Amino acid sequence: VHTTDFPGNYPGYEDAWDQRRFEEAFRVDVIREEEDSLEFDMVGIDAAIANAFRRILLAEVPTMAVEKVFVYNNTSIVQDEILAHRLGLIPIRADPRLFEYRNQGDQEGTEIDTLQFQLKIKCKRNPQAAKESSDPDELYFNHKVYSKHMTWVPLGNQTDLFPDADFRPVHDDILIALLRPGQEIDVLMHCVKGIGKDHAKFSPVATASYRLLPDITLLQPVEDEAAETLQKCFSPGVIEVQNINGKKVARVANARLDTFSREVFRHEGLKNLVRLARVRNHYIFSVESTGILPPDVLVSEAIKILMGKCQRFLSELDSVPME
Repeated sequence: VHTTDFPGNYPGYEDAWDQRRFEEAFRVDVIREEEDSLEFDMVGIDAAIANAFRRILLAEVPTMAVEKVFVYNNTSIVQDEILAHRLGLIPIRADPRLFEYRNQGDQEGTEIDTLQFQLKIKCKRNPQAAKESSDPDELYFNHKVYSKHMTWVPLGNQTDLFPDADFRPVHDDILIALLRPGQEIDVLMHCVKGIGKDHAKFSPVATASYRLLPDITLLQPVEDEAAETLQKCFSPGVIEVQNINGKKVARVANARLDTFSREVFRHEGLKNLVRLARVRNHYIFSVESTGILPPDVLVSEAIKILMGKCQRFLSELDSVPME
């Protein structure tokens, strides 16, 4: 993808770029929406804008994550620094729009910029365990420390500010450490608002990517054995073999599913019958949330940030004196 692919280079835009025609051509189509993933198409935009949108999703949509860990006791085999790093990477289900950024240099958090969590757990032997047992799950209590053991400790008047809040890790089964009898972990964590540009733990997405829509054209009819061979050259669902008047005939069923393996060019009898291309202004976006915020909310927040960047840029242009 090249940033020189501006609308004036697209089919249908042979003339000089016309802003009005570009805006009329732009559209967004939601293809698939699930709890933590979203697939949608952006049609009629420049590659630079598509990439800017992707980078904003990765690095500039804020979230809440563990920033400071106060270790009161840690007798596990996990060093304090490693423990703090693992805790920081646990996604926290908390809407960052409810909080402010903490000021640099502030040592103590407040109810408007900090979430506080406690992790206090100790491993003990199970007196009821069978003597011949070697299974740690039977021999010990609390020998596995999970993210579900993190509990929210309200700061200040947060109980009144968020009466219906359920601040907790996104997943309860994230393994933090393994303990043996007598070992314990007692830590206090401060979660603050941040962006992925500062640290990857603040990134709200597991993946955010885009690709151009594939365009597959059969230059000649492909029939019988050649049709079946052609079907095997592509991902399932791309090529469909139909029975027409007793003949097997290949047709392009869904080019969107193609992964551009180029397997077809290994066959001498097929490589001149197929043209592979991409639709230059049609981007397929895939957004997978870490669970902190739904993917549709992440997309809308990214659009707001992009609009803010554009507005600041225009304001800077207006403030520069004309010579």
